[in-house]
Amino acid sequence: MHSLAPFTAQLGARRDLTAADITAAAHALAAAEVSDLEKAVFLTALADKGETADEVAAMAAAFRTLSINPGLEQWAARAIDVVGTGGDHAGGFNVSSMVTLVLSCLDVPVMKHGNRGITSKCGSADLLAALGVDLTASPEKLQRAMAELGFVFLFAPNYHPAFKHIAAVRRALAVPGRRTVFNFIGPLINPGRPAHVLLGTFSSAWAPRLAAALHGLGTQAGLAVFGEIADSKGTDELTTATVNQVHGFGRLATLDARWRAEDFGLRAAPFSELQGGDVATNVAIVESVLAGRGPAGLTDTIVLNAAVALWIVGRVARPHDGLGAAREALLGGAVRAKIAATREFFRA
Repeated sequence: MHSLAPFTAQLGARRDLTAADITAAAHALAAAEVSDLEKAVFLTALADKGETADEVAAMAAAFRTLSINPGLEQWAARAIDVVGTGGDHAGGFNVSSMVTLVLSCLDVPVMKHGNRGITSKCGSADLLAALGVDLTASPEKLQRAMAELGFVFLFAPNYHPAFKHIAAVRRALAVPGRRTVFNFIGPLINPGRPAHVLLGTFSSAWAPRLAAALHGLGTQAGLAVFGEIADSKGTDELTTATVNQVHGFGRLATLDARWRAEDFGLRAAPFSELQGGDVATNVAIVESVLAGRGPAGLTDTIVLNAAVALWIVGRVARPHDGLGAAREALLGGAVRAKIAATREFFRA
């Protein structure tokens, strides 16, 4: 019989949980017979103590074992996920979705894992669906998409059945504004298991912890970043409008830096140039960017993220070296053609 009570008691005493404890707790959280109240008390106690990187990594590892395998192993060693935790309430455009398309044009396999907007008007799933991606596509269809398009979108609800027994608790805790480990674990449980990750985090405190968690999970290389806007506010993106905290993991574990647009020869932009809106607004922004009429700060931010991703996967020696190829793919017609091919692929 699953029980969270012993672990909740340890957390109440401000004692960290072991990996074995977290694994058992994860299975209890996923169990239908454990009450929502017991789950809520445990998650609150974990958040109140403060989740360690080891606890987050162990929780992610447990839920990875409970996910559905989409069968993308042949691409995983070269693939990357470009993803944000969400929850920054900054109202930014879906940069990572556009970066996904740019990278797929440059022969970098992308396994993007995400959901519909929860704290935003337009999540990655919302925008990519509007651009032609079928969120209900079978794993077999997605395997063909990876082969033909160079990217897939793994819609989180399709791959994490264990979460159905946690959803009600998450909603209940969200009403008073209670954050739990599930607010940021999504990017760590990509069922495709890409070897590389460019992760945007919702807070400066969590960037190094999530970097350490991804390192502990054996990720080959990646960065966890947080963009400082002003007045302690920030965004879960690497941008040309922010001072960017950058923490490496895997092969890049020694990197701990603060990056600015000027470091890459780019113009520092006001954050207003990165603002997004609802789905219709963001689709219109996509069109303006592809036509060369988009806000310069947004265009540069997409290019910068794609260049950094090229560096993470080892395609270029420095992020600077990827800027030209990324800009050409974005503005030279390749991304527009990729969107058209995506629509055609998922209509078939």
